Amino acid sequence: MNKRIKILITIGGTGGHVFPGYNLAKHLNEKNYDVHLVSDIRGYRYIEKIKELPVSLLPSSPINNKNFITKSYSTLFVLYSIFRSFLFLIFNRPKIIFGMGGYASFPICIAASLLRIKFIIYENNLIIGKTNKSLLPFSEKMIVASKELEGVPNKYHDKVIEIGNIIKKEIINFSENYSKKNFKSKIAILVLGGSQAAKVFAEILPEIFKKCSTQGINLKIYQHCLLSQNDYLKKFYEKNDIDHEIFNFSNNLENYFSKTNLVITRSGSSVLAELTNANLPFISVPLPTSAENHQLKNALHYQNKNFAFLMEEKDLKVKLLYLIKEIYENGKILDKLIHNQRKYSDKNVYKNINQILENIIYEKN
Repeated sequence: MNKRIKILITIGGTGGHVFPGYNLAKHLNEKNYDVHLVSDIRGYRYIEKIKELPVSLLPSSPINNKNFITKSYSTLFVLYSIFRSFLFLIFNRPKIIFGMGGYASFPICIAASLLRIKFIIYENNLIIGKTNKSLLPFSEKMIVASKELEGVPNKYHDKVIEIGNIIKKEIINFSENYSKKNFKSKIAILVLGGSQAAKVFAEILPEIFKKCSTQGINLKIYQHCLLSQNDYLKKFYEKNDIDHEIFNFSNNLENYFSKTNLVITRSGSSVLAELTNANLPFISVPLPTSAENHQLKNALHYQNKNFAFLMEEKDLKVKLLYLIKEIYENGKILDKLIHNQRKYSDKNVYKNINQILENIIYEKN
């Protein structure tokens, strides 16, 4: 590809929008496109140490409907963000823009529409998000992780293209024969979550793991937590003689994948896709406050395909111990999940993106 073809990728907000955008940017950079990332301050914290790709910061905000004053202020701020994005695009005009979902994509995609710059939006959940739904009429295409996506108006179905989940190539190519691990001797559990989940899981799960240990279940815990929770968790696990490793953040979770045979995680679409591609069984715990309860929808999707377990947060204290005990006593339970996971792969996602880009750039039908 010609290096002169500039592509802008808008990320921001949560890691669920940032990491697919970053994965896409790395791929397109390898294909010799001129790639530029645009983020808001929330999203930037995930990639601030990244040096190989240029990143620009632009302001963004959702519309806050709490009351008239907050709604008026947030509306004005969004208009200001669109204006800033408009100026940015005039001076940094790309050939194509990818909007990775979330309100951080809205200003620059609207500005792109005003400037007649083509943009593609990406939806990796199973219910279309509010931002993507509002941008869909103006977009060139909407690429989606799954054809089972709900909420797309019928008149825009011809814009929707299923490509799979945009996850790290290292994870797509990850392979580990978990069936040979001795589940009877030890269950190695990886606990994952963003900042909010890390806090909640660190408050709830240690006591459950303690009960597992007192019932003779041999555990090794790898737990993501907040920096402020490090000392408490280390002291708790040491006091209760539970083998453990605590970490605060990792861009290379696949390093932990090879050490574990079960994961407890929130139900963001990207992390569930990563675990499935890695053939790693997991217990999916949806965020109860996720927009339109999309995390529950994600978790149900993976449970219905027999890729994973689903457990709501309110049930953890009652049900998790019994599930872990059942798995410990019968390792074939996880073998069945792994067998089903191996039937699925996102290995073609980047090939699909290449084809879509080529069609749009060279205006192929």
